[in-house]
Order: sequence, then C-alpha cells, then structure tokens
Amino acid sequence: MAILSQLSIIHLLWAAMVFCQYEDYDFEDEYDQEPDHQHPRYFNPNTQAGAPHFPFPVECARECFCPPAFPLSMYCDHRNLKTIPNIPAHVQQLYLQNNYIEAVPAGPFTNVTFLREINLSHNKIKSHMIDRGVFAKLSNLVQLYLQHNELEEFPFPLPSSLERLLLGFNKISQLSGNALEGLPNITMLDLCNNFLDDSVFKGKPFSNMKNLMQLNLCNNKLQTMPPDLPSSLMYLSLENNSISYIPENYFNRLPKIIALRMSHNNLQNIPRNTFNLPNLLELNLGHNKLKQVFYIPRSLQHLYIEDNDIEIINVTLMCPSFDPLNINQLTYIRVDQNKLTNPISTYAFFCFPHIRTIYYGEQNASVNKSTQLRIPVFRRFLTPEEFDEAEDDHETHDHETEEDHEAEDNYFHPYF
Repeated sequence: MAILSQLSIIHLLWAAMVFCQYEDYDFEDEYDQEPDHQHPRYFNPNTQAGAPHFPFPVECARECFCPPAFPLSMYCDHRNLKTIPNIPAHVQQLYLQNNYIEAVPAGPFTNVTFLREINLSHNKIKSHMIDRGVFAKLSNLVQLYLQHNELEEFPFPLPSSLERLLLGFNKISQLSGNALEGLPNITMLDLCNNFLDDSVFKGKPFSNMKNLMQLNLCNNKLQTMPPDLPSSLMYLSLENNSISYIPENYFNRLPKIIALRMSHNNLQNIPRNTFNLPNLLELNLGHNKLKQVFYIPRSLQHLYIEDNDIEIINVTLMCPSFDPLNINQLTYIRVDQNKLTNPISTYAFFCFPHIRTIYYGEQNASVNKSTQLRIPVFRRFLTPEEFDEAEDDHETHDHETEEDHEAEDNYFHPYF
C-alpha cells in the first residue's frame, strides 16, 4: 500500500507539472515573432487556411523554399534568379518577386493546374518575352502581380478567373480593343505609373467589367476623366495626371464610390453638385487650381483641398441646408497652402457637428510669401466618449508639423 501511495503522489506531481507548463505557456509568443517569409501586404493571408498538411515532403524547385507549414506555396523571391524554375503541379501560390527575370516561357508552367497566385513584381520582364497564352491556360489563377517590370503592352490573353491584376510601374501606353475582354471577375485593376493617355478610352475598355471595384490610373498622361466606368466601382485613383475638369453629372453612374483621389491635376472649377454621392467617405483634391469649394455629401468624412487657390471657404456652398435627422459626417479638413486670411466660419461647426480637425498650416496669402493663421490646427473639444475613442491618435496629431503633412501627401499607396 505504501508503494501505491507513493506512486499516486508521483503521478499527481507529474500531472501538476504538465498542467503548469500549459498554464505558463503564452501562445501569443509565437505570433510576436516575425516569420522568415512574409506574404506581401496585398496578398490575402487566409488563402491557405484550409490547406492540407502533407504527411510526406512535397516537391520543391531547388532554387526555392517550400515551407512545410505552407505546402501549397513556393517562395523564390529575392534569389537573384534570371529564369523561372520548374513549378511542381501542386503549387497554388508562387512568389518570384525581386529577381532579374526577363521572360515568362510556357515551359515551367507545363504541369501547373492549381496555381492561384503569381507574384512576378520587381523583375525585368518585357512584353514580347511573355509566351502567348502562358497565363490564359491557368484556369484557377485569381491574382497576378506584374508591377515594376518593363512591360510595353497589356498582357493578353488572361484567364477569365482573374480577380486582381497589378500592372503599375511599367511602360504600358496602349490598351488594345480586346485586352480587357473576357475578364468578368476582375475586382481590382492597377495601371498606375504607366504612359497611358486619353486614347486608351476610345474602345471603352472598362465598360464591361461589371465586378470592378477598384481602378488605379494615377501617374499617367490623362487629360480627361475616363468615360463609361462600370457602376460597380468603389475606389478610383486618378492622381498625378493633367485632368482639368469633371463633366457635369459624371458621377451619376457611379453611386457606389467610397474613395476618390484626384490630387496633383489641373482642376479649376467643380460643378456644384459633382460629388453628390451617397457613399463617398474620402475625397482628395489637393494640389489643383481650385478657387472655391463645392457641395459636400453628407457621407463624406475626410476632405483634402490643400495647395489650391482658395481665398474663402464658403460654408454655405459646402452645406446649403441642415438636416438634424441626416447629419453631415465630415470629421477632417485639410486646407493648408491656399490663400486663406481668416479661419473657416463658425457656421461650419453647426453644419458639420462631427468636425474634429481643420488643418490650416501655412497659407499663400500673398505672392511669394507664406503666412500662418493664428491657429494652424483647429481641434474641436471632444466628449469623454470621443476622447477615449481617439486617444491613441491624439498623441501623434498633437505634434503635427508642416513636414509631416508634406511627407504624408508625397506618399501614395495605390491599394487604398
């Protein structure tokens, strides 16, 4: 009996020790460490949530890395590759960015049937070095990243399964009439930083893209607004072009627009009700030639009209009527580098009761001379509830400088 009692005590001590190990173990420790191989930020991190764990080592190109935890991915990025290695048939995510690849031949893709993502960004690929149809045969391809290459033409043909296509930072100057045909599932198309001009709109290339939600055309050579955009569009980026006007009623066909970015253009006058959009949250018209403000939709939260020629902020134009049952949601206005000599009328706080910040900064009130209003940054007093909600932001914003805003304006992330 004594021996049994001793064994029972030992058993209890062992159980307690095991329990304490789990009790003291911090499961978050694993997630605090950065993984060696990160997905690019625009990839969906959940694409492999249901990926099976193979009980045996999977095939992998010798130039690449295939982590056991992600058996459907092959990482070949940042490896000074000049050619695409052979791709095992089971691979679904292929990462080849930041190499010296110049061509996309059909050979490496011969046995690939399940490929869903390809990242070939930051290489040296030219259009004539892409074998015709190499992408089109990939019937499960959803995301294709070809930004920061040397493409002169839009890659064609592409598979109808494609949903996200990034072609920014290339040398594309034309879109052939059928380039975008047969892509009914595209939701995001990035063509920023190319050589596109108004001639690309002659064939109305975007009109049949019924699921398109985000279109990026920033940093091109456009002089007019792109016509016949699909009504599904929610995010439109047109920064750094030479657009001088917005046709009246232009946005009537685009009621779902949430964010519109048109800074660094040549806009001078905005028709009064141009932005009468029920879902618009962000409007950026900074660095243009505007002389007066315009109607602000009730949904708008952030308005950027810095570096224009505005002398007076006419609040009545922005808010012609007040509806207590449908209050304006505007919270932030940036108006620095205009020609203001007086702060915005206090009527603005009646019309826009949610305003928290008006950034005045420096004003170009006289020729070749900057002046500063008495209050460079106005901040509305917050209720205790609002203060708790914005507490984290206050620490940063309280130290805002002109340089901070200039740096913020120069940085543009085309993926909203």
